[in-house]
Amino acid sequence: MLTCREVTQLLSEGQERQLTVGEGLRLRVHLVMCQGCANFKKQMSFLHEACRRFVVEPASKERGE
Repeated sequence: MLTCREVTQLLSEGQERQLTVGEGLRLRVHLVMCQGCANFKKQMSFLHEACRRFVVEPASKERGE
């Protein structure tokens, strides 16, 4: 079983690359059992999406879209 530290590392890496099937499976098992890591995953996803929108939307507004 993964530790919480390993889960946070995999969640970060998963933002940049596709995790292997084994990594994804172990990650999902841990997230089902650990509410703290599940919350961390939700927060990371929210921040990633917010940053993506911040970069995309200002560029669209500058072009008049």
